[in-house]
Amino acid sequence: MTTVKDSVHDYIELRPMAEALLDTAAMQRLRYVRQLSTVQLVYPSANHTRFEHSLGVYHLASRAVEQLGLEADLADRLRAAALVHDAGHGPFGHQTEAAIERHLGRHHDEIEWLLADTDLGRVLTEYGLEPQAVAATVDGRGPLGELVSGALDVDRMDYLVRDAHHTGVPYGTIDHARLLYALRVVDGELALEDGTVATAESALIARTLMNATVYRHHVSRIAGAMLDRASERLLADGVLKPERFARLTDAELLAAFEEYERTAEFATRIRERDLYKRAIWARRGAVPEDVAGIGYDRTRALEREIADVAGVDPAAVVVDSPTVPSSPESRAKVVVDGEVRRLEELSSLVAGLDACAREIWRLGVYAPEDRLEDVREAAATVLEVDTDAGP
Repeated sequence: MTTVKDSVHDYIELRPMAEALLDTAAMQRLRYVRQLSTVQLVYPSANHTRFEHSLGVYHLASRAVEQLGLEADLADRLRAAALVHDAGHGPFGHQTEAAIERHLGRHHDEIEWLLADTDLGRVLTEYGLEPQAVAATVDGRGPLGELVSGALDVDRMDYLVRDAHHTGVPYGTIDHARLLYALRVVDGELALEDGTVATAESALIARTLMNATVYRHHVSRIAGAMLDRASERLLADGVLKPERFARLTDAELLAAFEEYERTAEFATRIRERDLYKRAIWARRGAVPEDVAGIGYDRTRALEREIADVAGVDPAAVVVDSPTVPSSPESRAKVVVDGEVRRLEELSSLVAGLDACAREIWRLGVYAPEDRLEDVREAAATVLEVDTDAGP
């Protein structure tokens, strides 16, 4: 059995099936897709990749299936799904996911097409696994699919610890070993054993704090919004076909931006960290209901309207109105006095952390520094937001 050294989990043992999957082009591509995308512009050491993360998720899944004593076929399917779960990500991960969904109509967890079109499916079949079943598990479906994609899955356990390690931010350092040890199968579903409410709460607290300090940092959000607009321009203008776009690496996407006149400036700004600045940065209570969490078409329409009022090019205005962060961990199941219940029914922390998630929400309007005041005044008028809500 091959052993690899990992920065988080120390030594990871790879079964022959895992080795064969890792040797495919689809998995090797993940070496060139950063796990935290534009967060690296905030935390310089956040250079870890989705390849490393995939190894970590595989490792935790392997420990979980051994702890649960699962039969061999199911254990192999869960291990395989854990290893390939991120193979469907596009360049820059979540930062281009919305553009890919708009043009291909699929989420990164929907990888049945990938298993059918690449050597991943061939390897799975050679080791006696059905690619369709593995794809369903990646999407959280099928027997114990929640181990890979669920309320307290091994994906989350790894990325919280790994992201905390590489950013140097301590908030994501959860006791994943205790979470794995506490896992039980109750009536065909995963649950944490009696007496582990605090352990489950720790994961919820960790992700709330990581959202506030890492995942939703304003610099990363600005760069991500700029990436989305440049990606949409490439796709809308037919410079790249969506299928090809979705399989690029981070570096290949930046090169594509550079080669196209209408996106070249975005490439330079991202490479040189010469990002747009915050014209508006408003709390949830300062934002009208019809401007919170709006869809893409409405967002672009507002950008054009603001640009028109400000007298600037529409490309100089980016509106960023995200959804309120969810708390999937609150739906984790915990055994209490022999009865399986959801964490949200047991924990008084859940309501407070949900309120915290709403508190960190911000509406952002971004623009080049030399047009910031014009855009701020126009955005305040169009969006009906007080300019005092700015940074």
